[in-house]
Amino acid sequence: MAKKVNPPQGRPYTSAVIVAAGTSSRMGEDKLFMELGGGPVILRTLQAFEESGYIDEIVVVTQSDKIPEIAGAARQAGISKLKSVVTGGANRTASSFAGVQECSPNAGLIAIHDGARPLVTGEIIARAVTAAAQRGAAAPAIHVKDTVRQARGGRVLRTLERDELYLMQTPQVFRAGLIRSALGEAARLGLSLTDDCAAVMLLDAEVFLVEGSEENIKLTTPADVYAAEAILEKRGDA
Repeated sequence: MAKKVNPPQGRPYTSAVIVAAGTSSRMGEDKLFMELGGGPVILRTLQAFEESGYIDEIVVVTQSDKIPEIAGAARQAGISKLKSVVTGGANRTASSFAGVQECSPNAGLIAIHDGARPLVTGEIIARAVTAAAQRGAAAPAIHVKDTVRQARGGRVLRTLERDELYLMQTPQVFRAGLIRSALGEAARLGLSLTDDCAAVMLLDAEVFLVEGSEENIKLTTPADVYAAEAILEKRGDA
């Protein structure tokens, strides 16, 4: 499981929202309860935040019919930081908004993480929380390695500058008031955004990047599961 990292004294109270309300359509089965390294994907994700000294409480957002199963599995696994499991919305943005509304009023920071990104480490969580405490909004990311070209209708338009391109990961961490306002505005506009940084950028807020990891993958297709199993085997955690 994730390596525990001790937090600095005086850091803000931090809530983690685990967004797990997707349909798993590209996986072909419910990826939250797939076995990965000896346990369900969702429990491995929760355990990473349970073990982080930078996280004080956890809120899970999921489909309504999965609430009893996730809550029960978390209790059985000893996830003591779990505050609640709530119903998500029609899209990722609505689900994130539902989660942040459930976080404690005294939360200074809110971290939003993909439920299907179970290989996140304590170090990544610590970097994102620390940077957000200092600068307001932070997210892990990794450099794009391949050549990227913009195309339309099968015709290449231009080559994008690779050094300026990043693949975004989670947890994305924000000052609580900022992300509540941003997601509220996105909900008011009826937007469906691909990540939560896009919401705060609607308010012209800056987002700062911290070092992510190629191992912090999101499970979307069966090929991702094979990659995750190989990563766990390399870590000695299979």
